[in-house]
Amino acid sequence: MNTTTNVPESSRRKVWIDLDNSPHVPFFVPIKRELESRGYEVVLTARDAYQVTELVDFYGLKCERIGRHTGKNKFMKVLGLLVRALRLFPFIMKQRPDLAVSHGSRAQVLAASLLGIKSIVLADYEYVQDLVIFHPTWVIVPDIIPDESLGSRKDHVLKYHGIKEDVYVPSFTADPSVRERLGLSETDLVVSIRPPASEAHYHRHESDELFVDVIEYLKLQPGIKMVVLPRNARQEAHIREKWPNLIAEQRVIIPSHVVDGLNLIWFSDLVVSGGGTMNREAAAMGVPVYSIFRGKIGAVDRYLAEQGRLTLIESSAEVTSKIKLLRRKVSDNFQSGSRPALRNILDSIVAILESKDPGLVTSARRA
Repeated sequence: MNTTTNVPESSRRKVWIDLDNSPHVPFFVPIKRELESRGYEVVLTARDAYQVTELVDFYGLKCERIGRHTGKNKFMKVLGLLVRALRLFPFIMKQRPDLAVSHGSRAQVLAASLLGIKSIVLADYEYVQDLVIFHPTWVIVPDIIPDESLGSRKDHVLKYHGIKEDVYVPSFTADPSVRERLGLSETDLVVSIRPPASEAHYHRHESDELFVDVIEYLKLQPGIKMVVLPRNARQEAHIREKWPNLIAEQRVIIPSHVVDGLNLIWFSDLVVSGGGTMNREAAAMGVPVYSIFRGKIGAVDRYLAEQGRLTLIESSAEVTSKIKLLRRKVSDNFQSGSRPALRNILDSIVAILESKDPGLVTSARRA
C-alpha cells in the first residue's frame, strides 16, 4: 500500500492519533505508516496506562506522553478524563491538527469537540460507554457489528471489512527466539494467558474466577508452561502473591519486559484471555484461543465463536471440558491472506481529511 505522495510540507494535512490503551499501539503503527506514505503528517500522544508507554518505546515511536490511568473508581475515572482532556489542549493548539483519530479515547473526543476539530473514533466493541454530550464526528467499526447496535447516529458510522486485528497482523514477522528469551524449551506446551481487565467498566467478577480456575487446572497438567501477561503492577503483585511456587518453579512465567504479543501468540500452543484484543489476535493468526471474558459478548467475538475461531468459556466446568491441551506445529513463516481492513480504514480517513463524502467511499467499496 506504499503509494507515496509528494506534498509540500506547508500544505500537508495533519492527523493527530491518541494512543489510549495498549492494543492501540500496534493497531496504529501501520495506519501511521500508510498515512505518511500518502503525504500526511501524523503526530502522536499517549496515555501512561497499562503498557502503552512501554509499547511506544518498543515500536520506536515519537510520541508526546500526556496523562495517566486513574484506577477503577468511577469518580476518579471521570476526573482523570477531564484533567487529561485539559492537559491535551496545549499540544493541540501548538500542533493544530486537521483531524483527531483514536480507538476510543474519550479524552481526545472531548478535547477535539471543545476545540472544533473533526474526530474519528474506531471501535470494535459496541457496549463501550460513550460520552453523554460529546460525540466524535465519525465512528468506524467492523461490518460484523449490526446497525441496530450502533445507536441513533448511524449516518455518522462507517464500516470496514474484517476485524481490528486484520489491520496489523498481516505485517507480522515471526521471531522464534521469543521462546528462548522466556526460558521455554521445545518440549514445553506453552499457554499464553492474559488476565481480565479488572479496572474496565465492563469487568465482571466471574472473569476473575475463571482466570483462577484456568491457572489451577493447568498447574495440574504435566509439561505445561504458562506465560502470564498482567495488565498492571497491581495485577502482577496479586498473581505473584497467589502462586509463588508456580513462579519459583517457572511453571508460571511473567515477562520482565515488554514482549511482542503477536510473536508470543504465534509460538504458543494455545491462548487464554480475559480481554478482547489478545483473543482476536490469536483468532486472526489461527491459534487456538479461549475467552474467559464474562461481560456482554460483542458482535465480533460472537462472529469468531460461530466460525469456530474462538471458544467462549462460560463456567468453571467448561475450563476442563472445553480447553484442549494440544501441541501446535508452528512454522517460522507466518502466511497472511489478503485482508482489506487497513485499506478500508485508510480510504475513510483520507475521505474525511479531504472533505469528501466518506459514505460514498464506503458505498463504492462495497459495490
